[in-house]
Amino acid sequence: MAEFPSKVSTRTSSPAQGAEASVSALRPDLGFVRSRLGALMLLQLVLGLLVWALIADTPYHLYPAYGWVMFVAVFLWLVTIVLFNLYLFQLHMKLYMVPWPLLMIFNISATVLYITAFIACSAAVDLTSLRGTRPYNQRAAASFFACLVMIAYGVSAFFSYQAWRGVGSNAATSQMAGGYA
Repeated sequence: MAEFPSKVSTRTSSPAQGAEASVSALRPDLGFVRSRLGALMLLQLVLGLLVWALIADTPYHLYPAYGWVMFVAVFLWLVTIVLFNLYLFQLHMKLYMVPWPLLMIFNISATVLYITAFIACSAAVDLTSLRGTRPYNQRAAASFFACLVMIAYGVSAFFSYQAWRGVGSNAATSQMAGGYA
């Protein structure tokens, strides 16, 4: 009969070690917040919040144009929160089966939707409010912020397209920046 080896290398783990590894994997990546993509997403979140908060404070339900603006603003705000958290906690690297050029498609779609929301909101300001009243000022401010968030999504779409095409970077710089540039 074969002899049992005298030296056997064994490794054991406890459930506490496994739990610690999963918690440490969810540490936020502050480099993302400092990147162009992170800064643009934060700007989109703040401006999008201003758009829907200003409209929500007026009787928007009486006018279909503002219903559309609310839908676009709230929907894109929520999707941007989800995407921001995915990138902040580097979950996009763990979800390798998702084609992440979809971020570029999302940004292009968000730009187009905000173009329509901006046009609807700014066209309806004079028709739905008396000049100088509080609802007029809020709707006009919402139109202004809708224009700004539309530009932010457009710039984000441009940078997403450049990252997808690989323009202006090489493998070393994209690895150093964590892939966000």
